[in-house]
Amino acid sequence: MSNPASPSNDTRRSKLYSRLFVDDRIVPAATKVRLYVVAGCLILLGLVSLLTLWWSVLQPEILTAMDTAVQTWLEGNQSETATLLMIIFTEIFGPIALPIIVLAVTVTWGVRSKHAWRPFLLAAGTLSGVIIVQIITRVVGRSRPPEDLMLYGIDGTFSFPSGHVLGVADFFIILTFLVFSRRNNAGWAAVSYVVAVVFVVGTALSRLYLGYHWASDVLASMALSLVIVGTVIAVDTYRTARVIPGAHRSVPE
Repeated sequence: MSNPASPSNDTRRSKLYSRLFVDDRIVPAATKVRLYVVAGCLILLGLVSLLTLWWSVLQPEILTAMDTAVQTWLEGNQSETATLLMIIFTEIFGPIALPIIVLAVTVTWGVRSKHAWRPFLLAAGTLSGVIIVQIITRVVGRSRPPEDLMLYGIDGTFSFPSGHVLGVADFFIILTFLVFSRRNNAGWAAVSYVVAVVFVVGTALSRLYLGYHWASDVLASMALSLVIVGTVIAVDTYRTARVIPGAHRSVPE
């Protein structure tokens, strides 16, 4: 029987720790400060927006006019093509397909990468969002739009905020940050962030169009995602960004 305190076990634990939690990169001091500022701004903006929306949905009539106006406009602009597109969005980024995508990306990335810190952080950030949204929906207990507005089956669960939108926002925006924070390619980074935003907006529209959420639900999901993304940026910067005097750029991957 092996001794838990033996040098070989210590070595294995050290290697596991290094693989999961060490992924050092060299950045200029100004870049590290800028990352912390961005993270702080995202967290602050997200928290203020989320708490404001949370407070508003608990008050009668405050958001009714906006939510009803958006729902009425979408209902009046429905078509077979748009409905099919929205169903595709809601299925691809729904509670069945999206976890499979997240699992496939994180496992493949973790196995193929020298360090598993980034895929670990991607999984942790996305999973944290899932847990938090489940807690909030039960605490708020907001009802979804009327069942006669739902175009793709009946959903009797709570509405605020949208788990679909939060999952997509967390996964794609965190993934984009973790990839391009190590690359000096502003053009591809910009394209990737635009694609991520398109996925988020498309998913939000699909949930509104198909009649499963109010506009304030998806806005709350976006606000909560800002908090989670900002936290991921702060944690990643703290754990991996190392400043060396005279460093002018990040070490490429």
